[in-house]
Amino acid sequence: MNRKTEYRVQSTEYRRQKFELKNVFFLFSVFCFLFSTIGCEAFTRKFTRKPKKQDYLIGEVVLEPEEYTEFNMTKEELYRRYFGFWKSWQAELTASLEEGRSKAKKMDCAGEAIKNLVNLRALLDQEKKIQLDGYIDQIKKLNDKISQDPYGADNAANAKVSERIKRDILRDFSYSKIKDNLV
Repeated sequence: MNRKTEYRVQSTEYRRQKFELKNVFFLFSVFCFLFSTIGCEAFTRKFTRKPKKQDYLIGEVVLEPEEYTEFNMTKEELYRRYFGFWKSWQAELTASLEEGRSKAKKMDCAGEAIKNLVNLRALLDQEKKIQLDGYIDQIKKLNDKISQDPYGADNAANAKVSERIKRDILRDFSYSKIKDNLV
């Protein structure tokens, strides 16, 4: 055999091996694809987590509600409680106005502040009730301004009003100044 024919034989043998290798790879790929799509039930069952067995008996849970009424609290405790709630809601209102939060959030804060001031009002004598009514009216007016300002254009001015109301109420209705006026 001469060199040319020897080269041709090697070249065809190489091509045949390459073709067989491609066929083996293709068949292997098809087999893997079929195996992954069909799956092996025993294989998946083998590796799924089994539920834990419960060694204890599950009993029926019985809840007995216990009511904590405000009548168990002294006037001082109630006043401090409502005053603290009002103070936090008023601060939240001011922060909501300064940060430009939603109209609903601002109105909710104002409504809660008013509610807590009304609860405070019930604990005061007549003279202080009249004085507190003025502040409640101011917060209601502020709430009306907020409801009429859907885009928050007056947020800065409303925040200043809210802060002024808070400062005035803290000055006039702190517990140390009001303790003699509780009914």
